[in-house]
Amino acid sequence: MAITSANQLELLQTAEAVAREKMIEPELVIEAMEDSLARAAKSRYGAEMDIRVKIDRKTGNATFTRIRTVVEDDAVENYQAQLTVDQARPYLDDPKVGDEIVDQVPPVELGRIAAQSAKQVILQRVREAERDRQYEEFKDRAGSIINGVVKREEYGNIIVDVGRGEAILRRNEKIGRESYRPNDRIRAYVKDVRRESRGPQIFLSRTDPQFMAELFKMEVPEIYDGIIEIKAVARDPGSRAKIAVISYDNSIDPVGACVGMRGSRVQAVVGELQGEKIDIIPWNEDQATFLVNALQPAEVSKVVFDEEANKIEVVVPDEQLSLAIGRRGQNVRLASQLTGMDIDILTEEEESKRRQAEFNARTALFMEALDLDEFFAQLLVAEGFTDLEEVAYVDLDELLSIEGVDEGTAAELQARARDVLEARTKAALENARALGAEDSLIEFEGLTPQMVEALAKDGVKTLEDFATCADWELAGGWTTVNGQRVKDEGLLEPFDVSLEEAQTMVMTARVQLGWVDPTELEADAEETETPDDEEAGA
Repeated sequence: MAITSANQLELLQTAEAVAREKMIEPELVIEAMEDSLARAAKSRYGAEMDIRVKIDRKTGNATFTRIRTVVEDDAVENYQAQLTVDQARPYLDDPKVGDEIVDQVPPVELGRIAAQSAKQVILQRVREAERDRQYEEFKDRAGSIINGVVKREEYGNIIVDVGRGEAILRRNEKIGRESYRPNDRIRAYVKDVRRESRGPQIFLSRTDPQFMAELFKMEVPEIYDGIIEIKAVARDPGSRAKIAVISYDNSIDPVGACVGMRGSRVQAVVGELQGEKIDIIPWNEDQATFLVNALQPAEVSKVVFDEEANKIEVVVPDEQLSLAIGRRGQNVRLASQLTGMDIDILTEEEESKRRQAEFNARTALFMEALDLDEFFAQLLVAEGFTDLEEVAYVDLDELLSIEGVDEGTAAELQARARDVLEARTKAALENARALGAEDSLIEFEGLTPQMVEALAKDGVKTLEDFATCADWELAGGWTTVNGQRVKDEGLLEPFDVSLEEAQTMVMTARVQLGWVDPTELEADAEETETPDDEEAGA
């Protein structure tokens, strides 16, 4: 097939038809045609030649040209597409590096194979243009709900027609065992829109927590208007969900607004989510109050926070344990997702046993260390004393406030406690030296002999060893493994060394060793403080 006057206009007509069908610019189709014809010409005249094709946008006339570029004498790599200044003189009056020699070549005769290849090039370019158009159209719709029509199912994944493109609802993003047939209407959350070399670019979800939040925004005008805000969402798709809401208008009840008259609003969301039960919970800035609300319908007796571990202990009545945990741990799991903290649930009986065990352990400590009888040791524990340091260095008046304790008894208690602590310190120091701890570590400010002993037992025996430690190795921390938070025990964690204190000590050691320039630390500190200062000034 040759590009003759008989089919020149057909090129433009074909480009217009393809552009209308794919909803892309005709210019992109014509450029693809030019590229495909140029490739066909190269296969005819030689792959190393720089042959370009230009199609007239009005007449459809295709012009084939060969381009040769003038380069430096020692820069010629392709003799078919490049030539030196001297070689260009017969073609140009005053050739310079960078000039181009343009020669028109005869149109090519497209054989069957060449025509098929040209067709593939055009289709590929059209597909790329179509995908670019689809991405540009949908990239700003991520995070919103979209309606579509089911086209087909592929290996459990649903391909959805969303108007000017296709989207995919993966099988793990479907609710439970829901199934769809071709031409079914479907509503889903646009989870992500990204450029892909092949396949759908629009990824849908019906299990994402934000899908439920967006449904409530559609059903509850107060949320759409910003009067009520959804603060947190947790879902067990197809089974149960919890949503925390807050109202910025004291006259509007956030829970009642989301439920609607006779439950009309929440039932509309439940129907879309295949009967998923939804607990609507009032948000509260006080974490304890919010957690109590989140564990509904279970009743909570007491809440204990461990901020360092980002963990909460909840005490519930014995008969409320199964309700608080929920079927297969569902209630406590959703409450944990909603609050963003790990939750341990104890019954009142379990908590009582644990407190009794702690009471007995502290009583035994005071009995053994201070040579006290059981009654007096229990009296100290009941007054809130937990260790020997508190007894040894507390203000004398606090001991005198205990019934039956006079000045002589209080002074004797403190003297015994200090003697025990001094003996322990001396023993720890001797043991640390026996383990190989060097004076540079023993004399380092901030480390007690007991700390040095613990470090030496783990092989940290010099200041250099200490300076190579990470702050979490000393103070401990938490690591997420397979979705579960795992405790990392710190070498100095038994001594209540915080992460910040560990970091300060490690950096101080590095400065003393000359590993870090203290002026750099000061500069970093100033940079960190600058934003706060600017905000304060504003």
